[in-house]
Amino acid sequence: MNTSTIAAIATPIGRGGIGIIKISGDKALSIAGALFRPSACANDSKELSQDLFKSHRIYHGHIIDNRDGQIVDEVLLSVMRSPRSYTREDVVEINAHAGIIVQRKILELVIDQGARLAEPGEFTKRGFLNGRIDLTQAEGIIDIINARTEKALEIANRQVKGGLGERIAKIRAALVEIVAELEAGIDFPDDMSENPFTGDIGKRLRRSVLKPLGVLLAKFEKARYYREGVTVAVVGRPNVGKSSLVNRLLQKDRVIVTPISGTTRDIIEEPLDINGIPVMIADTAGLQKTEDPVEAIGMEKTRGCIRASDIVFFLIDAGNPLSEEDFQIFDLIQDKASILVVNKIDLLNGEMKFSIPGSWKIPSVMISALYDQGIEPLKAQFSEIFIHTEEEPDSEQMIPNLRHKYSLELALQAVESGFKAITGGLSEELIVIDLKQGIRAVDEITGTVPNKTVLDEIFSRFCIGK
Repeated sequence: MNTSTIAAIATPIGRGGIGIIKISGDKALSIAGALFRPSACANDSKELSQDLFKSHRIYHGHIIDNRDGQIVDEVLLSVMRSPRSYTREDVVEINAHAGIIVQRKILELVIDQGARLAEPGEFTKRGFLNGRIDLTQAEGIIDIINARTEKALEIANRQVKGGLGERIAKIRAALVEIVAELEAGIDFPDDMSENPFTGDIGKRLRRSVLKPLGVLLAKFEKARYYREGVTVAVVGRPNVGKSSLVNRLLQKDRVIVTPISGTTRDIIEEPLDINGIPVMIADTAGLQKTEDPVEAIGMEKTRGCIRASDIVFFLIDAGNPLSEEDFQIFDLIQDKASILVVNKIDLLNGEMKFSIPGSWKIPSVMISALYDQGIEPLKAQFSEIFIHTEEEPDSEQMIPNLRHKYSLELALQAVESGFKAITGGLSEELIVIDLKQGIRAVDEITGTVPNKTVLDEIFSRFCIGK
């Protein structure tokens, strides 16, 4: 690992109350001492000795440009000495005023004193390489930054606290213990009171390894939806209330609503939260026969949106019989996860003008987008499709990351192979090889054996300064 002292602006660029320049490494304190003048000795031209900085203290003073002695900014200086810091190195944070010129000026002075500009995610990467966090916790940090709902934030926080890492560690410990016993049986058979290959190894593998791995994998899809979100395409023929429904779900007038057919001609996307699941909802152009070339382009975009979506809200008008266009739209969406949304029930006089065809085997919800009727049942039906349970999801058992899923599948495959070899009476050496492959696979998850390519890919997704 490159151990040079690094620095970066750790807050978003722009005007604001506070902007933070973070420094980490062996020279962090000496750099701070060269540039910072505490209020108690503001007129003293001498550099402040780094030995005077106490850990986990905040100092008030000024950043001085040593080239001309001019004050750059009034700041608060936060000091965290190794190993009690985010990176387990000496860390200094300069809390300045949040203006782009002043922040860049201070960063320039810090670099002139011997620091280098940090790479994306390098502060967190150092925390991982220095043993403060494992790889799942590092990935949880970026998930916190990117969380779009409170539930996604809860899952990410569980991961940062080590919930997933602890479960993986238990699985790994069970595997290591079993492998150690098996290898002892191979190398020192005369010293063993019983042959481990004829004991309860199979039952232990099933209880302590195979079952926990299966539980984690089973939770992946549910967690992925909370982490990555769901795309919803709102489709239907013109004037069935697609834009009204989108506005109702967003709780604001985002989309133009008129009685004129073809008002929506382009895809309009907006983020929202439906029962803790981050959603990108798309209002689409109505599908119908048309000679208008602009409207035709909008409808082709609608078909593309349907193909790319995770789920379709298929709207029909409760006050009018089903049309040819309705049946054509159903043909387009019948292979997608869908909800039939019967809108405008406020216009009914006792009963609908039609019956839903028996071949339309998708869940349906009756709503009035105009009068806010049936919206909560629609949200509940949506949630049921994606989380498949009425129980509160267990954040501690969720693996929202595709990389984790892939490694868990490799581990499960290897351990299942070893389990079959045990029950089939195959070679002891082959059993151990399979189980060791399982250990390597779970090590990939926590980064116990760092893989440079994996690390570079993960930390490149962080912003500079984190």
